[in-house]
Amino acid sequence: MQKIHPFLWFDNQAEEAANFYVSIFKNSKISGIARNPQDGAVLTAGFQLDGVDFTALNGGPLFKFTEAVSFAIDCENQEEVDYYWDSLIAGGGQPSQCGWLKDKFGLSWQVVPKVLIQLLQDKDKAKAGRVFQAMMKQTKPDIKKLEEAAAQTK
Repeated sequence: MQKIHPFLWFDNQAEEAANFYVSIFKNSKISGIARNPQDGAVLTAGFQLDGVDFTALNGGPLFKFTEAVSFAIDCENQEEVDYYWDSLIAGGGQPSQCGWLKDKFGLSWQVVPKVLIQLLQDKDKAKAGRVFQAMMKQTKPDIKKLEEAAAQTK
């Protein structure tokens, strides 16, 4: 068991959210459901996403997710970018800018091609700047366009 793990507050969709996330990420599972002993309602849903432990709580409508906290997904290629983007936005999610999105529960995610980080950290500041400008114009990351921006010469 990991020492620190995300604990997510939902209104009443903890089990639904856990099942949704587990259906998207490989090597994932529901690890346990805690129920109210009086009425059987779900209190918490424990789950793992690719080996990372999470807990979802049915805490009521008092608190909502904001973009101040998000989960980043490192993607090897455009196929992974497309898969995670399309899966997480399904059913009512909202796209944002620069690879950010909110899923149907309002939780923020960043779908990040690994090559983007490499290009933004390039020692050639002009190259990194072109990549940054290309990224700022994108919603879902497009690796080909990021690489084209990096390759431009002026």
